[in-house]
Amino acid sequence: MAHAIALPRLMRIGAGASALLPEVLAQLGLQRPFIVTDPYLAGSGRVEALVEGLRGAGLQAAVFSDTVPDPTVASVEAALAALQAGEHDCVVGFGGGSPMDTAKAVAVLARHGGAMRAYKAPHLQDAPGLPIIAIPTTAGTGSEATRFTIVTDAETDEKMLCIGLAYLPVAALVDYELTLTKPRRLTADTGIDALTHAIEAYVSKRANPFSDGMALAAMRSIAPNLRRVWADPGDRAAREAMMVGATQAGIAFSNSSVALVHGMSRPIGAHFHVAHGLSNAMLLPAVTAFSAPAALARYGACARAMGVAAEGEGEGIAVERLIAELRALNAELEVPSPAAYGLNAARWRELTPLMAKQALASGSPANNPVEPSAAEIEALYAEVWAG
Repeated sequence: MAHAIALPRLMRIGAGASALLPEVLAQLGLQRPFIVTDPYLAGSGRVEALVEGLRGAGLQAAVFSDTVPDPTVASVEAALAALQAGEHDCVVGFGGGSPMDTAKAVAVLARHGGAMRAYKAPHLQDAPGLPIIAIPTTAGTGSEATRFTIVTDAETDEKMLCIGLAYLPVAALVDYELTLTKPRRLTADTGIDALTHAIEAYVSKRANPFSDGMALAAMRSIAPNLRRVWADPGDRAAREAMMVGATQAGIAFSNSSVALVHGMSRPIGAHFHVAHGLSNAMLLPAVTAFSAPAALARYGACARAMGVAAEGEGEGIAVERLIAELRALNAELEVPSPAAYGLNAARWRELTPLMAKQALASGSPANNPVEPSAAEIEALYAEVWAG
């Protein structure tokens, strides 16, 4: 069986890679970049450094810095209007998942038009939009190497998954130095997000030999270093490993798929505005325990790649060690339950049937080793509520 594999055309990985933006644009024959970023990066001097580098190469860039966490249709439309006010031949997503997701959506709408809702899965958008260059500043989403974007429809509180080669960046500049100043909470949440990508890509029904290699490599990079960057944000070696691992995990799930954790996570973010990585972390141990009996060998391999089970141990023991490790990781990285996070209990119970329905509609749970029913998803939401 042949597997369809898609990767960015160019990648620059390592310290200082973000400064190579002018060189990469020249290689791609692009001259008029539109930079999409967030208010924090705009105020930190990071964006100005990027713009100065472009100016030194004789390139003028426009900057849109009003992205919001979990980008909405309205925020994407605002960025699109800013792009259309000038003449731009590419879009640069500079930041975490939200600026990169916004950049991807804008790049497609700028060329193809229409309403964002028309692009949500199962629609497949392979016809290219404007070229996208991605520069991640967190070691988490892997969006710099994926063919997905997610935009929230505020009218329905739905996180719309959009799929297709049009969302795959043509270039990714992966510079771990951009993560050295990230706060601990963001470091933890994005790190567990990346770990979730790797595990789900490996256990997915759509896994393949290429995605397997990337997923296992990502777990080997992330698992020994997540606690290190939590304890010491300035640990350069651990930061580099986390950044490489996040990109590998992005490549893995982009060429395989995510599964039940992500299907359940998106409605939590849409209805309760919990950060994506944090909602993944809340769900990961319980969903793994639910799913593992259907794929003991796969989850056992995850345990061994993460260094929590030894070669030769039985699959059942390896999986027990994996689940224990995920619970311990949440405890050590102070991941709260939805209840401890302060979400409204009555609203959680009220929305559980709708969240289960939206999780199934996303398609991700169908890739899980065991495809859950709506009732089983509701039971998992109830289990996760109090941790």
